[in-house]
Amino acid sequence: MKILVLNCGSSSLKFQLINMDTNERMAKGNFERIGGMKTTLKLNINGNKEELLHIARDYDEAISFVLEVLQKPEYNLIKSLDEIGAVGHRIVHGGEMFSESVIIDDEVISEIEKCIDLAPLHNPAGVAGIKAARNALPNVPMVAVFDTAFHQTMPAKAYVYQIPYRYYTSYKIRKYGFHGTSHRYVDQRVAELIGENKENLKVINCHLGQGASICAIDGGKSVDTSMGLTPLAGIPMATRCGDIDPAIIPYIMKRDNLGPEDIEEILNKQSGAWGVSGVSLDYKDIEDGYNMGDQRSILTLESQAYKIAQYIGQYVISLGGLDVLTFAGGVGENGIETRERICKYLEPFGVKLDLEANKTRGKEKCISTEDSKVKIYIIPTNEELIIAKDTYELVKKK
Repeated sequence: MKILVLNCGSSSLKFQLINMDTNERMAKGNFERIGGMKTTLKLNINGNKEELLHIARDYDEAISFVLEVLQKPEYNLIKSLDEIGAVGHRIVHGGEMFSESVIIDDEVISEIEKCIDLAPLHNPAGVAGIKAARNALPNVPMVAVFDTAFHQTMPAKAYVYQIPYRYYTSYKIRKYGFHGTSHRYVDQRVAELIGENKENLKVINCHLGQGASICAIDGGKSVDTSMGLTPLAGIPMATRCGDIDPAIIPYIMKRDNLGPEDIEEILNKQSGAWGVSGVSLDYKDIEDGYNMGDQRSILTLESQAYKIAQYIGQYVISLGGLDVLTFAGGVGENGIETRERICKYLEPFGVKLDLEANKTRGKEKCISTEDSKVKIYIIPTNEELIIAKDTYELVKKK
């Protein structure tokens, strides 16, 4: 069976076509600037990359064009849409309603819409993508896979906020966590590499990229994670501040006469590595600044490594120990210096990084020393494969 995986952003559409008989990715692409004057589809088929200009005013036009491209004879992917057995949709927020992936029907769409207040930037795009895909492929089963679902195993002591309880009962304000499909994939994959049942492992996964989160996984279940009600919480990221003293927010608002939208813009898009360094939101550029001795670049990266290591230390307590530390995401997979800076802080926990083995980018590899009490692995994440597998399993049962 061939599964089409869709990930709809506010003005973008990422997709992959995956052959479930082989777990092989046949094609991937990213439709950018949907709704704009110049819409571009970046396509990658068997390593061959090209860009196609096409006007897509909305998700209906974007998905229709993607399906048209997939059927082109020169790509030799599918001869007709009948070969697409199912569609898997990445949905950011499922609230407390969804603790696992589900086949999409009208009721599921309604429940996703109820979570829009919790993810106003992401869920509307997810719903729009579902509706557009149903219009284009009306007879094809579809599955929703939620970023938040993996973290629904967190105990109440981990997800409750110490604010008046009525805000939880009335508005469902609590920690939800994100990057769940990535954390789940890494946990499963590292167990396979070690040759151990995941139920026997205590794992901390560091998904580090433009957005970043840490997850404590005990026996295959999330017990705590760094992101909260929204993806703004936790460790500092490329443009997001991460955890700060909440009193900072009204203080800045009063001093600079700002409204709620202004402060959301500052904390989400002007903070983090970009806000402190003033160099770039690209970590490669900040790393260059670090190596040139730029003090704000040094402060940015040292501060982030320190805060990431602190979170890992917290989660060793949450887990009651640690068997494996994993790094995933663009920075986690490729950041040689980042991993080294973080692991230095963790030596009291028996974490020993093999500096030579660590000189690796983007490849599955054990990078701990032989005498390290904690195994350290680089695991390039594959969220789309998790989405495709969930979709395949649910559709098979239908």
